[in-house]
Amino acid sequence: MRRLPFRRLVSLATLAVIGVATAGTAAACGDDDDSVAGGSGPVTLRLGYFPNITHAPAVVGVEKGIFTQKLGTGVKLETKTFNAGPAAIEAVFSGALDATYIGPNPTVNAFSKSKGEAVRVISGAASGGVALVVKPEITSVEQLRGKKIATPQLGNTQDVALRYWLREKGLKTTKEGGGDVKVVPQENAQTVETFTGGAIDGAWVPEPFVSRLVNAGGKVLVDERDLWPDRKFVITNLIVSTRFLKAHPDVVKKLVEGQVAANEFVKTTPDESQQAISDHIGKITGKPLDVKLIKQAWPTLEFTNDPIASSLKTGLDHAVAVELTQPVSLDGLYDLTYLNEVLKGQGKAEVTQP
Repeated sequence: MRRLPFRRLVSLATLAVIGVATAGTAAACGDDDDSVAGGSGPVTLRLGYFPNITHAPAVVGVEKGIFTQKLGTGVKLETKTFNAGPAAIEAVFSGALDATYIGPNPTVNAFSKSKGEAVRVISGAASGGVALVVKPEITSVEQLRGKKIATPQLGNTQDVALRYWLREKGLKTTKEGGGDVKVVPQENAQTVETFTGGAIDGAWVPEPFVSRLVNAGGKVLVDERDLWPDRKFVITNLIVSTRFLKAHPDVVKKLVEGQVAANEFVKTTPDESQQAISDHIGKITGKPLDVKLIKQAWPTLEFTNDPIASSLKTGLDHAVAVELTQPVSLDGLYDLTYLNEVLKGQGKAEVTQP
């Protein structure tokens, strides 16, 4: 199948980590790992995701047992949650994860640093659900000069989006937090407290943190959907380590079946899905996410199996423009074979293979 070359982001924040982890990946490629080698017991699939609304198919799929059902009795599912992409990619490189839901920039990070060997995108998951929320007195981009704006992590998807947008508006940023606008990487869970306390003036974040900041007195200055053709851009896709893909293609296909089923559940039963998200986040954090907050955020998202590959390429161009990476070739990043087999088997439209 013909593949078109793609270019995309390398997360500067984890270059040092990945430089070490790449060597670890080679060691992890052997068949001594139980999750890869199999053995007398069931195969273990270690799946990562983020406990937020932009990862709704993953959260709902785990909470409602959809993945467990599709994987069957021959596969043991282990899950782990993350706050931002670079940490999840570190886990993939170290061999601690076999697959993960993740944003586009860290996806490319893993692919490029491993010279195209470490991961493959096997499905999309979600589009949209990201915005820049600021203090209500800020009404224009020029008023951001001298202000502090938070992002989830240096080099993650939202961090690059913010820096590129500011650059296009004539405002400079630096990786060290200097420039015309001070970009402050911090965990999403901190943003409401730092926003209301005055430590930051705004944040470029995914849902539900957009809605949380709005409810805390902020206002949306930029809805990221407005910056993309047809208001569509990949915010979450599903990747798998090539090590696991080669060893257990049957399990990967079942995982994709679970993703498609979870996406269908999310789209057709929104009320039940929103409650499942609330319950699941409660199990992880000790406090359920307010269903009203989830409903508030829901219209900003589109759940789709299409990874919207064109937006990934554009994102790499943005990262190059803000000097967080060099141009790289991403030929072979996508393997949508199993996704299209599943979709075709259900009589649904297939996704174009990049």
